Amino acid sequence: MIPSRAGRRPDRTALAVVALAAAALVVRLVGLGDRPLHWDEARVGYWSLRSLETGFLSYRPVAGGPLVYHLSRPSLALFGATDFALRLPFALFGAALPLAALLFRDRLADDETLGFAVVLAANPILVYYGRFARGDVLAVGFALVAFGFALRLADGAGRRNAYGLAAAVALAVASSGLGVVALCCLGVAGLLVFDHAALLPSARPAAMRLGEYAARLRGAATPAARALLVFVAVYVFAFAPRAGDTDGAGLYTPGTILGAIDAALFDSVRRFVGVRVVNRYPEGTHEYLPYLGDLLGTLALAALPVVLVGAAVFLADRYTAGGPRSEVSAAVYWAGASLVFVPMLTEVSAPWLGVYVVVPLALPAGVGLAALVRWGRRAFDSRDVPRVAAAVVVLLALVAQTGAVASSEVYAPSDRDAELAQFAQPSGEFSSFRDNLSAWVGPTDDDAPEVLYYGSSMYVADGAADYPPVPDAWGERLPMAWYVERLGADSTSAATPGALEARSSIPPVVIAPADERGTVAPLLDGYVAHQYDTGLWGRSVVVFVKN
Repeated sequence: MIPSRAGRRPDRTALAVVALAAAALVVRLVGLGDRPLHWDEARVGYWSLRSLETGFLSYRPVAGGPLVYHLSRPSLALFGATDFALRLPFALFGAALPLAALLFRDRLADDETLGFAVVLAANPILVYYGRFARGDVLAVGFALVAFGFALRLADGAGRRNAYGLAAAVALAVASSGLGVVALCCLGVAGLLVFDHAALLPSARPAAMRLGEYAARLRGAATPAARALLVFVAVYVFAFAPRAGDTDGAGLYTPGTILGAIDAALFDSVRRFVGVRVVNRYPEGTHEYLPYLGDLLGTLALAALPVVLVGAAVFLADRYTAGGPRSEVSAAVYWAGASLVFVPMLTEVSAPWLGVYVVVPLALPAGVGLAALVRWGRRAFDSRDVPRVAAAVVVLLALVAQTGAVASSEVYAPSDRDAELAQFAQPSGEFSSFRDNLSAWVGPTDDDAPEVLYYGSSMYVADGAADYPPVPDAWGERLPMAWYVERLGADSTSAATPGALEARSSIPPVVIAPADERGTVAPLLDGYVAHQYDTGLWGRSVVVFVKN
């Protein structure tokens, strides 16, 4: 174990990690608002704007973790209803993720800490989804922070780390439903490490420390109770409803605070179990191997160096004379458990699932990166040209693979060839809809609706989409619903040609499925049609604009 650095002033390693976080922020802010919103991002933006308007917020598992709304609402309020503002808090967290490496400094050498931070800052999948308005990077990031605080607590670095651990666990759960899966996978890794410490002959000293940990626990009742209070406080703040302009219970509404706390502690669990376990979509199950194959494909594309270096470090560390390092083993076990359980328990196969494997693997990959640089430096000092060349070639290969994926996936326009973009990401052409909608809609200061959604697949009764859960047809409006809502435009629906003809006036913008174009066009004299794909392929819509 590396000697403790507790109480030291920030040194060059800490400053280097902070500089990496600053560079990671720049990388994540470049073009942050360029790409049109994914359906999931649009859903977050829409409900955040609705919550800002009404003050109402209630945890609904189908709408994601509550933390994403606590982050997006103030950003939209401060910076306006833009794609950039919606993604900004998630980009800030993604950029701050390398700072979590500092929690592991008592276990890692300085160059290993720096290597760990480099992987967290630069891996393409963490860059792509670290600037994406979903809770996945938040969930696995807080799980990583919990891992760091747990190690520090086990090493006796101070009981205050228990409070950090408790808060991180609560925030991971509040970030996403998969945050629970990430924490469970981390728990599996911890159990495996302790089991090996007790059974492997080479790990007997670690087994002897189990008694030391038990002795600490006997005198830790008060700090444990305080940590539990920290967890409950953070959890209640995240999950408690806000009544707003409704007559329900709200955390800030006098007389209903106890009801809000009850809803946070108990209703949130019932809702989560009801949606994610009892009534799981789709129909409670899915094929496992295709989901696993998709995840492996994502890792091969965007994290192959991390996987290969992490696996090599795990094997070398495990079979060296000094025995396995528990932090390396735990990180690899965590990644392995995530590889097994995340595709099993997720409801949608998507590239963002890769973050649940890459984040824990970043630790052994960082150790391996530091070892490679160390090896090359020794070769340079000894003038061993072949070894220097080998080290340079390997490092260049790692950098080239990362740079190639970043340039072709992270910043390139979304199209059918984009591997890191999920199906519900509109193609680059959809930017025309976003950029022109304000001019098409015109003034929005009267009571008449400015946008009409046509067709049974998009029909939602007025008022039925004010709060989640909403009818399935509302999902067919994504991501348009966000762009309409951020303009302050009112919308309405018509399911049939007769309903459209019966209207006294037709709004200046009519949106319909592309296969309804022939039905709607004859009813809209003087309108110009524009067609867009709201996904990477398929699900085309036609937008009729009054000329």
